[in-house]
Amino acid sequence: MSEIKTISGVCPIVTTPFTSSGEVDETGFRNLSRWLANGGCGALTLFGIAGEYYKLTEDERRRMVRWMVEECRGAGVPSIISVTDHATEVAVARAREWEAAGADCLMLLPPFFLKPGAAALIHHMKAVIAAVQIPVMLQYAPEQTGVAIPAENLWSVAADAPERVIFKIENRPPGLTISRIRSLSNDCARIFIGNAGFQLIEGLDRGACGVMPGCSMFDVYQKIMLLWQQNKRTEAFAQHSRLLEILNHIRQDVEQIIRFEKRILVKRGVLNNDYCRLPTFTTDAVFDAIFEELYPRIVADFTV
Repeated sequence: MSEIKTISGVCPIVTTPFTSSGEVDETGFRNLSRWLANGGCGALTLFGIAGEYYKLTEDERRRMVRWMVEECRGAGVPSIISVTDHATEVAVARAREWEAAGADCLMLLPPFFLKPGAAALIHHMKAVIAAVQIPVMLQYAPEQTGVAIPAENLWSVAADAPERVIFKIENRPPGLTISRIRSLSNDCARIFIGNAGFQLIEGLDRGACGVMPGCSMFDVYQKIMLLWQQNKRTEAFAQHSRLLEILNHIRQDVEQIIRFEKRILVKRGVLNNDYCRLPTFTTDAVFDAIFEELYPRIVADFTV
């Protein structure tokens, strides 16, 4: 079992590479995972929303978990694998399966399809935490679940195993939720910033220990965090602003950011193509022209 304290820093969501005919690309996945691990990521995260988990078969997901665990163990980097099942009974079984497969940590996206209430979501989260021994990261994403949960209730989910529970906070705005959970935990709660790190510097100021962005520009996030740690705030804000410039264009919806994340990975020589399974975002000449205008401005900030 991975120690909770080892999971911090930039822990990107690994995208799902496909071949040009739409098959999951094992070689591409392994190459991408090695590139991220060798780049100094704090952990690699599988089946985040930006990973197109909702377009994968059961067999594909199981194979990808095996590849992820193998690559992470080979690189000495923790693996975080998401549990996204909507039924509590199925999520419990899935959590045990991913733990048995070698995951170092789970990320739990509570059910959202039929918009269950806060009490049902809390029960769901507690059941999954109790079912495993490895750390569980609770993904608080009310835009996906459609249900807002007070920070006090979120922290109560960790009551039985506070040393094993991590939080990924991506409500809007996230700052007060981060601060309240930190206060309730006597500043012990480990919190990651979601939502592509739009509020990265504020989140770090409030006590967050890491960020979970897409993977195509992970090294830019690392650079911002390093500048913040060095108390170079002017430089950190300037770097963050350059990142936000391109994110504001390519992240207007989930399928759009998935498409452009892959396009950036192709430009960086990591993937062979930017194929996304259908239905997906359809770009046009204006989207592409603005992207091509903005992309060169961030290239100088890449370090890998």
